[in-house]
Amino acid sequence: MTEAPSRPQAAEPGPQAGGALDPLEPLPLLRRELGTGERGLSDREAARRLAVYGPNEVRRKARTSLGRELVRQLVHPLALLLWAAAAMAFVADIAVLGWAIVAVILLNAGFALLQERQAEQAVETLARYLPTHATVIRDGRLFTAALVYVPPLQGIFGTAALPLDVVALIAVFPVLVWGTDELRRRARRNRLHTSHRLRETRHVAHR
Repeated sequence: MTEAPSRPQAAEPGPQAGGALDPLEPLPLLRRELGTGERGLSDREAARRLAVYGPNEVRRKARTSLGRELVRQLVHPLALLLWAAAAMAFVADIAVLGWAIVAVILLNAGFALLQERQAEQAVETLARYLPTHATVIRDGRLFTAALVYVPPLQGIFGTAALPLDVVALIAVFPVLVWGTDELRRRARRNRLHTSHRLRETRHVAHR
């Protein structure tokens, strides 16, 4: 009994995971490899990619309870050494020194906890200034859309929230985006690294 040959599956539109993607190749070829075109993605394809990859937004971890954070500050290695020193002071009947060490531990934990909370609030404030919308081309029309795609591109473009719609153009024309001489030199030095990073990821462009 012979098996019927299986039908080849149609390739999923969009960036291919194993393709040798060169960001410096001609733009029409790059668009084709990325699964887009001059008119951008269709509304249907954009909705599909949004459903598959999710929105391009920072996923914040749930904030730890105040009690757990305080316990963490009281049991880190330096605090444990101080607790041991306080215990030895009490054993040696030097209560004043023991209570002084305990006070230092508690004050240090309180200040560290306060600084962490202030740092978290500062990061949240800065995050509100990041762009949440971008002007994109979709079905040949320009309009403002929420950013899509979850994977970050820190290795190429830093930590700014960039719309993935412009990644292909940034990769092909870095001098137009990075205007200063220093950034142009960095772009030339990092060209091979950028090409490698783009080959590694399948979430490169969304137009």
